[in-house]
Amino acid sequence: MQVSKDGRSWRIGAAADVSWIAGHTTAGVSVTTAIPPIFDAYATTYQADDVTAAAYENVLIEDLSMYTPDQPWWVAYLDTGAHDVVFPDAPRVSLNWNWPYVLVEAGPQQALTWRTGGHMRHPHGALPDLFFPTDRSWLVSALWDDTWTCVGGPAPLIHTLERDPVANARRVQPDEDSLPPGLTRE
Repeated sequence: MQVSKDGRSWRIGAAADVSWIAGHTTAGVSVTTAIPPIFDAYATTYQADDVTAAAYENVLIEDLSMYTPDQPWWVAYLDTGAHDVVFPDAPRVSLNWNWPYVLVEAGPQQALTWRTGGHMRHPHGALPDLFFPTDRSWLVSALWDDTWTCVGGPAPLIHTLERDPVANARRVQPDEDSLPPGLTRE
């Protein structure tokens, strides 16, 4: 299925496009609740109070783009009923605990601009709730009730996120509690 936005057509994803994620996460409090345990390294990241949503999200996309050859990205918006899914009439794919996502093949620019009205992590944020490049070299995922975001990918990417003060990331082990210091669970 194709949808139109910004004067062009975009492909809507199907279950096959996320089959490498679906059913491969584990219930609990570790990063593998949001990210399958297939990557070299993992981190959690969140927007610090003294950083704007735009600055944080731009830095995160820039850091991810440095480790991504030119290719489409899959961007997914969780249908909570309260947040913009960009294409409200598009079919959904189920992930995690059968949560419905709108999955669209797009890119980093769309990840930064398509969503309006915020998301569960920030009322002024634009980022999708889940996104990854078509080569699946990394995955960014925020669960419905978390105020932080989980990342899995190559160790150099995770190291870059850790070193970037605006990204505000910390490395976590796959079996470690993903809750960043200073935050609380809802």
